[in-house]
Amino acid sequence: MAPNIIGIAGWSGSGKTTLLEYLLPRLAARGLCVNVIKHSHHDLVLEAPQKDSARARAAGAVEVLVASPFRFALMHELRGAPEPTLAQHVSRMAPADLTLVEGYKWEPIPKIEVHRPSLEQPALYLDSPDIVVVASDVAAPDNLPQGLTWLDLNQPEQVLQWLLAYIEK
Repeated sequence: MAPNIIGIAGWSGSGKTTLLEYLLPRLAARGLCVNVIKHSHHDLVLEAPQKDSARARAAGAVEVLVASPFRFALMHELRGAPEPTLAQHVSRMAPADLTLVEGYKWEPIPKIEVHRPSLEQPALYLDSPDIVVVASDVAAPDNLPQGLTWLDLNQPEQVLQWLLAYIEK
């Protein structure tokens, strides 16, 4: 797996995507190439069913690559095959300085937890040794596990600075 990979974990509505939207342009402005992998438990609808590429997939194609002068997308139908692992997805992507992964809570990769106690969901860091940073909108608890970094989610520059140091290691 890529050496500079870190997950962004947290409950729905915690602000994971908002944090990514803050981090990505600032990392790119520093000349860093950043990939993002987003896992969804839902089906992905990427194109209208009447489009040629969707029709080709419906007709039985396993992979359809749609290309334009602006971007390309590769759609792969699993057709009952097991879901690829995170490592397999990473290996298909172009090399990057950093790969940020949203979802894949169960994968043994270092993670930043976006934690908002107001959501009334349990903190993930309590049960996950892979969480190395918590970005939260509340102060760190007194019994914070040793080695866990606590950052202010309302000051996302702290997360950016932590990530930059992480990449340099």
